[in-house]
Amino acid sequence: MTSTFPDTTISTDRLVLRPFEEADVPALTEMMADDQIAAWMGTPVPYTRTEAHDFVTRHAPGRRSSGEGIVFAVTELLTQRLVGSVELRGADWRVLSAEAVYATASWARGEGYASESLQAVAQWLFHDQKFERLEIRTAADNTAAQQVAQKLGCISEGVLRHAGIARTRTENWAIPHTGAGTHPRNWAVPHTGGGTLPRAGADTANGDGDWAEIRTDLIVWSLLPEDIDGSFEQLTPRAW
Repeated sequence: MTSTFPDTTISTDRLVLRPFEEADVPALTEMMADDQIAAWMGTPVPYTRTEAHDFVTRHAPGRRSSGEGIVFAVTELLTQRLVGSVELRGADWRVLSAEAVYATASWARGEGYASESLQAVAQWLFHDQKFERLEIRTAADNTAAQQVAQKLGCISEGVLRHAGIARTRTENWAIPHTGAGTHPRNWAVPHTGGGTLPRAGADTANGDGDWAEIRTDLIVWSLLPEDIDGSFEQLTPRAW
């Protein structure tokens, strides 16, 4: 019999993490269409309402029912506005480990929502579900994602060389200056659990210009129950 995560909601002082609903489709479409998320995640480009509806109604619930993981919509407690998503994928019910994949809407970055939602999921995973390991993989150039992993107390375990694919704008599109490097940076880590990436080097396009796919190293971070014991006490996540 396949083990599965419960259909649950987790809350913190500022956030509610719950299953996605069809009413989230417009906000999810807008969030995932952001250039910085497109750069680091293997989502379709352009990301349309069709993709969002399929994710909400088929992919997200299928992740849980198959035992492969669980998907949370991250919303503000006061406004109920969608600020991001957190996914657990690759759940190993013998080893009791899973990988976290997350994204934050462009308007919500800089508020600490990524680390707060991941911390809540980690505490729920370790304390309620009795898992023993949470893993995060970040692209080598995605410094914001690395800062989130460090803030959580994750330990860097090493580098998987050329193990991921990121996107960058092609030369016929003016890349906004970000102050460091040629790739935009955001709160998202490369997404490996929703759809198949095109081959490396292929160009995809949306209404604003072309994207080129490039190989990237992935940094592997791990979090164990003892790494977060006594930390982030202000979050006090509650599973309902």
